[in-house]
Amino acid sequence: MQKKSMKFYINKTWINVLLWILVAIVIYPLFWIFINSLKTNTDLFVNTFNIPTDPLFSNYVDAWNMGLSGYFLNSIIVGVISILATITIGAFCAYGLSRLQSKWKMMIYYLIIGGLLLSPQSALISLYRILESLNIYNTYLAMILPYIAFRLPFAIFLMHTYFMDFPKELEDSALIDGCNTFTTFTKIVLPISKPILSAISIMTAIFVWNEFLFAMVFLEDSGLYTIPIGLYNFKDALATNWTALLAGIIIATIPIIVLFLFMSKSFIRGLTEGSVKG
Repeated sequence: MQKKSMKFYINKTWINVLLWILVAIVIYPLFWIFINSLKTNTDLFVNTFNIPTDPLFSNYVDAWNMGLSGYFLNSIIVGVISILATITIGAFCAYGLSRLQSKWKMMIYYLIIGGLLLSPQSALISLYRILESLNIYNTYLAMILPYIAFRLPFAIFLMHTYFMDFPKELEDSALIDGCNTFTTFTKIVLPISKPILSAISIMTAIFVWNEFLFAMVFLEDSGLYTIPIGLYNFKDALATNWTALLAGIIIATIPIIVLFLFMSKSFIRGLTEGSVKG
């Protein structure tokens, strides 16, 4: 019995050590960016790994005034609309498929999640032609519509498996009380489904906030640039303010970190339940 306890303790210790090493590997690049964002450009290249003795928080002001404020606002507009549309459309579709009584429902479901196999790069030229023909090229919609389209299959996949195992007794009770299907879904099902909705919100937010390819190809007006394209344009052929660029990267990571910290429990719970249920 004592040998088993000792073996368990040793295994647990090694697992903890490994996890802490992984945490350090993930956090160190962000820490390196932060300390170097507080230096001058000269100090950045001369003393790359040193802690700054005289932190220059003015680099963050410079980054904000170099256009990051506009890029930040564009990312928020595109992100909020994309998240709300993905959740709304995905929830109605997933719930409908989970309750639909038809021999075709699984075929429809597989066709939808088949979108997971489609690479964004492979659809780039087709999307460009479609957006141009619809006269929405170089607009917010040129980013929002592809973002929604490429996030919906995964959102529907998670929510469908979640709704399949949703307690039917609650829905039956609501129907007995006089609620129709729409009211039951919006008043009963959705409030209890906050974990899966939180998980999808965070994953969609990360995708939209960091997406580069579509924003680069489908936008020409610099006033519509999102943060990834805006930070890319901080680079200049002759003189690049590298510390301001690093400060911009730190500013860009703050919303996603804050979002995850506030919704981490719901995210983990929703992701686990949505991928295991059904």
